[in-house]
Amino acid sequence: MANILMYTSAVCPYCINAERLLISKGVKEINKIRIDLQPERRDEMMQKTGRRTVPQIYIDDRHIGGFDDLRALDLAGGLDPLLA
Repeated sequence: MANILMYTSAVCPYCINAERLLISKGVKEINKIRIDLQPERRDEMMQKTGRRTVPQIYIDDRHIGGFDDLRALDLAGGLDPLLA
């Protein structure tokens, strides 16, 4: 199973939806970085991704993007092979 990293915050419906989608695909563990609890990690996220919003999702070392990007990847049939 792939290594999932997600920059997230507590009150983020897109983060919740992303987590639900990943769990529905059989993901058992998501490594979460809570930028609301660790504000210094937001700067790290922005430097790595060029984006300010959460979630920012990585599968292994590949930056997927946010929930919309994750969902589009799934609809295009590209998510399952990355998770295998």
